[in-house]
Amino acid sequence: MKIIFFGTPQFAVPTLEKLLNNSDFEVLAVVTQPDKRRGRGNKFTPSPVKSVAITHNLPVWQPQRIKKDEATLTQLKEIDADVFVVIAYGQILSQQILDMPKLACINVHGSILPEYRGAAPIQWCLYNGESETGITTMLMDAGMDTGAMLLKATTPIGLLDNSQDLAEKLASVGADLLVETLVKLQSKEIKPIPQDNSQGTYAPLIKKEDYRLDWSKSAIELHNQIRGFYPNCVATFRNQSIKITATALLGSDYSNQLPPSLQEINNKLADLSSFSGKPGQVVSIVKGTGAILQTGEGLLLLREVQLAGKRPQSGWDFVNGSRLTIGEEFGVIN
Repeated sequence: MKIIFFGTPQFAVPTLEKLLNNSDFEVLAVVTQPDKRRGRGNKFTPSPVKSVAITHNLPVWQPQRIKKDEATLTQLKEIDADVFVVIAYGQILSQQILDMPKLACINVHGSILPEYRGAAPIQWCLYNGESETGITTMLMDAGMDTGAMLLKATTPIGLLDNSQDLAEKLASVGADLLVETLVKLQSKEIKPIPQDNSQGTYAPLIKKEDYRLDWSKSAIELHNQIRGFYPNCVATFRNQSIKITATALLGSDYSNQLPPSLQEINNKLADLSSFSGKPGQVVSIVKGTGAILQTGEGLLLLREVQLAGKRPQSGWDFVNGSRLTIGEEFGVIN
C-alpha cells in the first residue's frame, strides 16, 4: 500500500515509524508544517515528523498553505498514492486533495468521536475531567473531524495524567489502530459508520486566557485545568508570575486513585476540615512534598511549579527555595 503521510508534532511520530517498519506499506513522501523558530536560540527547527522523514531519506514537502500551493498539489496528484494518512498535520485539506488517493484519506483523531472534534481533544477531555478517551480512525471529509468512522480504541485516564502523558499513550494506541485500519480497509472488512452530529462536541484551539488559574474555582476544576493545559497554567506569587505544572487532589474521594506516596500523605491529613483559608492561600506545608492551597472548594497539593525564567522544580524544592510560609497567597494573573 503506497502512502503519503501528513503530520507535524510528536503525536504523529509513532504512527509514521510504525508504517516505515512494516513491509506491507511504502511511505512515498511526508507533508509537514514549515520549520518554526524554537528554543532559546530561536533557530528554525524541523517538526518531529520531518526529523523522522529525514532519517529515512523520505521526500519532505512543507507548503505554507497547502490548498494554494500548486507545486505540492501537482506532486500529490502525480505520485498516485493509495492512501493519504493524516495525523495532527495542522492545515485543513481541500476537497481536491481529499479526492486524490485511490482508496481514501484517513485521519487518526485523539478522541472517541463524535466527541471532542477539533484541534485540542486531549487537552479538553482532561480539562473536563473525563475518565476515558481514545483514538478514532475515520474517512476524511471537508468538515472538522466529521467524516465516517472506521475503528475505535479506548484508554483510561489516570487522575494524575497530564496532556503530555495522555498524548504519549494515545500516540501508541493510534499507531496500532491505523495499521489495523489500513489492513481491514484494503480487505474490505470495515464498514464506515457515519457520525451522529447531534452528539458532536468541539475541542477548540487553546487561548492564552485558558491558562489563567482562578483560585476561587474548586480543587478538581483547577487540577483538571493544570493537567489539561500542561505545562502552561499560570498564577502569581509575590507579585511575579509562576506556572503551576503538577498538583494532587486531597480527600477521601481521591485517595484510591493516588500513588502510594500521595495516599500516605492523604491518610495523614485525614481531618482536612481543620485546614481553612482564603482561595489561593497556603494552609499547610507537607515536609518533603510541598504546599497545600485552599481553593474555592477543597484543597490542592502543589507537586511541581516553575518560576519565571527558571526550570521546573518540585513542590518541596519550591517551599525551601522560596522559604514559603503558611498564610502566604497565590494570586490571579490580570
